[in-house]
Amino acid sequence: MVQRVEGRRSVRGRIRVPGDKAIAHRAYVFNAMARGRAQVTGVPRGEDGASMVRCLRDLGVPMEERDGAVVIEGVGGMGFTAPGDVLDAGNSGTVMRFLAGLLAAQPFESVITGDDSLRRRPMARVIDPLGLMGARIEGAEGGQAPLRISGGALRGIEYHTPVASAQVKTALLIAGCNAQGETVVVEPAASRNHSELLLAAMGADIEAEGTRIRIRPGELCALDVAVPGDISSAAYWITLGAAHPDADVTVTAVGLNPSRTGIFDILRSMGADIAVENVRDAGGEKVGDVRSRSSRLRGTVVGGDVIPRAIDELPLVALAAALAEGPTEIRDAAELRVKESDRIATTAAELAKFGVSIEERPDGLRIEGGAALIGTECVSHGDHRLAMTLAVAGVIASGETAIGGAEAASVTYPEFWDDLAGLG
Repeated sequence: MVQRVEGRRSVRGRIRVPGDKAIAHRAYVFNAMARGRAQVTGVPRGEDGASMVRCLRDLGVPMEERDGAVVIEGVGGMGFTAPGDVLDAGNSGTVMRFLAGLLAAQPFESVITGDDSLRRRPMARVIDPLGLMGARIEGAEGGQAPLRISGGALRGIEYHTPVASAQVKTALLIAGCNAQGETVVVEPAASRNHSELLLAAMGADIEAEGTRIRIRPGELCALDVAVPGDISSAAYWITLGAAHPDADVTVTAVGLNPSRTGIFDILRSMGADIAVENVRDAGGEKVGDVRSRSSRLRGTVVGGDVIPRAIDELPLVALAAALAEGPTEIRDAAELRVKESDRIATTAAELAKFGVSIEERPDGLRIEGGAALIGTECVSHGDHRLAMTLAVAGVIASGETAIGGAEAASVTYPEFWDDLAGLG
């Protein structure tokens, strides 16, 4: 699919983005592991969520979708049944890694795979620690999917993750719920903490102190979850509002978990006019309306602890940097190499087509500011984050931009192109 985007002289509007898939995934899996019935509302319609629901159903979990909600009958931590076929995680690394942690404890053999992109992503980072806990997991050469998992009795371990990854951390916490003894995960930097918050709310014996998280086995209690708007989806509109020369955009009911607001901190450090209004609590997560207006941006250095809090939004940071005064450097972001695409290489290649002076580095990018974007032909490389970043660039650029592979946006944000069209 080729999507054509015209540059716009002004941008105005209010948008409600889909529910946060990171929270929805956790609500699905943790409630499947619990006892009792729970309803998850505000769920996103993307392909990743559908993959998680499908896999859990294949593992014997009763799940009913009704009117934008999912009702789950929990089967308990060890109540899952062997699937009749290979489990398909689609394009979702979250689905594969979370289910690896779940299946590691189950007394049967299973296989989980995904699409071509997912089968290229690194899975040794969950294979290795789950193996230390007692699971037998075989991957393809290089520790990639498909994964063949022979579950069984697990024992708790203390594990220091080589990278700050909420997916890896959560996989180990899931396994720790069904392991003997205590499981401790220590990260080099804090990653998003949705799992710790929700597990605690469901009665797990869990403690978090800085980057050290400890969990002991125990039964979870089913919990209704209202999923807030996805901050990663909101980031496209917030960046557009700040970087466009004539814009005023508000995104309503956005999740404001501090472990996810790195994009706001980065844009504000560049001079962005971003205001958070109507802050309230929703199921343990802060929610608010975020307003972004045209700003005079300046270059900066992005690295260190903010990277795990903004990892999915770094292509947008590169775009904002192209429109800022002075250079910007993005560092410590080698994790971008192993996303749905190599986001360092693909971001550099596609933004250069708009006339951006951008240099690829091993762990990030250097961007010279002051670009005047010119509409162009570009491609998403099958990466939903890149497809939507290029759309934002197209709105700011002069002339027309044609984005090949634009359908990739549906992985997490099926309504994206309609919402873009609705902006005045």
